[in-house]
Amino acid sequence: MEKKLQVDKKLQEKIDSMAIQRGSQYRPRTRHLLADGSPRYTNRLFLESSPYLLQHAHNPVDWYPWGDEAFGAAKRLDRPVLLSIGYSTCHWCHVMEEESFEDEEIAGLLNANYIAVKVDREERPDLDAIYMTAVQAMTGGGGWPLNVWLTWDRKPFFGGTYFPARDGDRGVGMGFSTILERLGDIYKTDRAKVEKTGNDLVSAIGQYMTIQPGTALPGVDVFHKAARIYKQEFDPVNGGSKGAPKFPSSLPVRFLFRYWQRTQDKAILGMARTTLVKMASGGMYDQMGGGFHRYSTDQQWLVPHFEKMLYDNALLVVAYLEGFQAVGEEKFAAVVRHILGYVSREMRSSHGAFYSATDADSIDPQGDMNEGYFFTWTPGEIREALDHDRSEAVIRYYGVSETGNFEGRSILRLDPDPAGVARDLKISGQALSEIIEKANQQLYLVRNTRPKPLRDEKILTAWNGLMITAFAMAGRILNQPEYIDQAGTAARFILTRVFKDNTLYRSYKDGEARHNGYVEDYAFFTAALLDLYDATHDATWLEKAIELDAILEEKFEDLENGGFFMTAHDHETLIARQKNSSDGALPGGNSVAILCLFRLAGYTSQERYAERGRKGLKAFSQILSSNPTALSEMLLAVDLFLSTPK
Repeated sequence: MEKKLQVDKKLQEKIDSMAIQRGSQYRPRTRHLLADGSPRYTNRLFLESSPYLLQHAHNPVDWYPWGDEAFGAAKRLDRPVLLSIGYSTCHWCHVMEEESFEDEEIAGLLNANYIAVKVDREERPDLDAIYMTAVQAMTGGGGWPLNVWLTWDRKPFFGGTYFPARDGDRGVGMGFSTILERLGDIYKTDRAKVEKTGNDLVSAIGQYMTIQPGTALPGVDVFHKAARIYKQEFDPVNGGSKGAPKFPSSLPVRFLFRYWQRTQDKAILGMARTTLVKMASGGMYDQMGGGFHRYSTDQQWLVPHFEKMLYDNALLVVAYLEGFQAVGEEKFAAVVRHILGYVSREMRSSHGAFYSATDADSIDPQGDMNEGYFFTWTPGEIREALDHDRSEAVIRYYGVSETGNFEGRSILRLDPDPAGVARDLKISGQALSEIIEKANQQLYLVRNTRPKPLRDEKILTAWNGLMITAFAMAGRILNQPEYIDQAGTAARFILTRVFKDNTLYRSYKDGEARHNGYVEDYAFFTAALLDLYDATHDATWLEKAIELDAILEEKFEDLENGGFFMTAHDHETLIARQKNSSDGALPGGNSVAILCLFRLAGYTSQERYAERGRKGLKAFSQILSSNPTALSEMLLAVDLFLSTPK
């Protein structure tokens, strides 16, 4: 069988050259291998640096990266485009790849009738935002993998998220292969309907992404309204918001701490504290290695999806630091040290910058990819690793059982009554703590002999900005200068390798900075520089923050209405230009950028920064007034605006 997909001579030369560069250590991720271990198929994604795109470089699908080449081919061949968006540590992206994109029959259907385009949402959040909006408009929901059918001029006409491969799979009536066939037929036979749907969706996307500016600045009433909403949504037993799944961002404890400081509302303080305690006690927190998984699938913070994202851990460091400042509980500082220890060991590049994420899936003893295997235990594994007394203490303390709490294995979580555990073991609480600490060190070493989850080693500017902030703040608040040093090292890497010719780039991988930065890259990194200035009083960091803000003002700011567009004015022309108007798992770029403006006003005493900040708040004042919890991070900017900075 032919080793390569049908490609022209020039492209084949590029692929052959890249194969030489990647060298003998390169391992193709595919089940389609020749006898010598080389891949049967290689497509254009092999030329990319994104780990997610490289995961698909040897599918039998003839993938293109996003760009004019793909859409030019679609126009020339008169074919629809299948746009598939995901990220490297996405569990359901892996499932759909294995079921559909590695399937030769489905790949043949795609290759004969479509132009297939793969996008890493972490590199191209602009595309993800536009086409996620389209799918939400069509279906009422969204998620990843995101699969959208487009015309050659980039207009969406159908979409969804994960599709099982065939009719009847996982209980669905219509599978991916049938959808491909039917949409391909509709594209050929009813083009007018396709074009009308595409035009209607483009209009809807444009309306959704247009923010109607207000005329009045927000007042303290938006805080009270947000607090009432959060009180109604609060889960008093488990912390966070009621129901499942549970995301750390679902109850923004940083806002709650500020509201408590402003009002002395003890119920609000209790909500924030309970949430921090419960999150750190559950299985969503890696009790052994440190760091949080992305979210919990249940109400108790017990069973996570096991990927670990850099941004979650950065944001949670800051939340626990502020919890430590608010209530003075040492266990919150201990969580911070544990997270930062994990990041320093496992997520830090040789240059001192930070990698993006680790996968949910890992290889089990049978050689199969298995979600969560790396992080879970059986009683037998613990007894094999530790002596009798320590193993029994660990088993009881972390709730490990023969039946397990996740697919026959146990996710570690803290016993709700550690004093009772100590009494049952007839030891003191201090002795139990010492046993657990030493056992954790030994079990961590044992765990590291297992095949580790894949790590996405691209360096994203925005996410590095968040982690630089985490290290700088931790160093200042906990009086640990080594954290500040790590923050400075990462910031210098971004300034020297990722900031070139007055442009901050989005991503760095394999020695190359790629993709023009977005508003969140500039805003998060500017905030990080200000936090380094707070921690060191070195004016160089402040000067660099001012320099970046000037670029943000020139290229991103809506000078007429206030606020910032997601993309620069010289960015690739897309079907819509978004101005982010919500905060989610990641803060919105506008929220952080506006907060930075008020900080810069305080540091420099220059009124023009505060004036731009006020204009930004006016741009979002209607949303802040009607639905303040949609902009939970912007509430921090409102808080600073309404306060007297110290």
